[in-house]
Amino acid sequence: MIRYSQPSISKKDINSVISVLKSNDLTQGTRVLDFEKKLNKYCNSKYSVVVNSATSALHLACLSLNLQPNDIVWTSAVTFVSTVNSALFCGAKVELIDICLKTFNISIDDVEKKLKVAKNKNKLPKIIIPVHLAGNPCDLFRLHKLSKKYKFKIIEDASHALGSVYKKKKIGSCKFSDVTIFSFHAVKNITTGEGGACLTNNKAIYKKICSLRSHGINRKPKKKSPKWYYEQVYLGYNYRITDIQASLGLSQLSKINFFKRKRLNVLKQYKSVLKKYSFVKFQKIERFSNPFFHLAIIRVPRRLKLKLYKKFLEKKIETSFHYIPIYNHPYHRNNKKFLNSEIYYNECLSLPLHANLNTNQVQKILSIMSKIFNKYKSNRK
Repeated sequence: MIRYSQPSISKKDINSVISVLKSNDLTQGTRVLDFEKKLNKYCNSKYSVVVNSATSALHLACLSLNLQPNDIVWTSAVTFVSTVNSALFCGAKVELIDICLKTFNISIDDVEKKLKVAKNKNKLPKIIIPVHLAGNPCDLFRLHKLSKKYKFKIIEDASHALGSVYKKKKIGSCKFSDVTIFSFHAVKNITTGEGGACLTNNKAIYKKICSLRSHGINRKPKKKSPKWYYEQVYLGYNYRITDIQASLGLSQLSKINFFKRKRLNVLKQYKSVLKKYSFVKFQKIERFSNPFFHLAIIRVPRRLKLKLYKKFLEKKIETSFHYIPIYNHPYHRNNKKFLNSEIYYNECLSLPLHANLNTNQVQKILSIMSKIFNKYKSNRK
């Protein structure tokens, strides 16, 4: 089976984990701190807090910005459910925004229009969570300008986007946001098995997230406190990550440029062959972006999408869909539908994209697609 995505684990990664297993610190040791420092250096952020999942990171980011019951959060209609759930955990109300059919990201035009209406109704969002779908950065500069005018906070859901660059700044630098979150799930750009991180340049936000990550505890409430003394200051959670996971993260982070080049090379091969088919559409990359592509998403007519999916399964090639619009899930069906999100979902297909793909596998994928597309093309004439 050619997987649509899979981790790339080397001997170095394995040895890094083994070294922790042989040590005395399986959790809450030096590797977690080392991983956080390396993330700060890589992303050029001041502070980072690594946690047990991106969902936890999103929840902590919302809490750190004091999201309260009945506050309003806006996010993309096309995202994974955890983006929305993190706000619901806080008792907030979530309103969805349609996507741009070219970038597959939240439509900043729609955000701007909706803000004008929301201001008149006194229903402005407290937080907007843009999602960098597939690693393709949103237009953060425009969103940041709007945040200054309408006084909302920004949490970047960069689960797909570690290694992406926007306006010559790494995603995670928080140049245009209050908090950025990453995912280190098994198939993400780097992995810790399960894991996530919150990055920020605000010391107060950092301190609050640190405390909330570990039961809401402050271990140094006073300068002269004995080493064993601690105080609970928030109703917190056990969202900690282990040294075992952090050691894998450190090893993986050292190879991130290699992973980025490998994925980009596969995507270039796809684009080189498929560009002759006018009905195949890739994500538009804005001139100010240099994405680390986590996914290779194409849009094709619905009947082609379903035909491709079935043919790939027959040939033991795994593809997927990212994502089912939030309002199509039973839990969220009280939300209205959006035209662009519907078109996108009917047409989207995620092709295999990971560092382990070889040339023969890519050629096999392209050969199958070309046969189906050529037949479709001739039938249209």
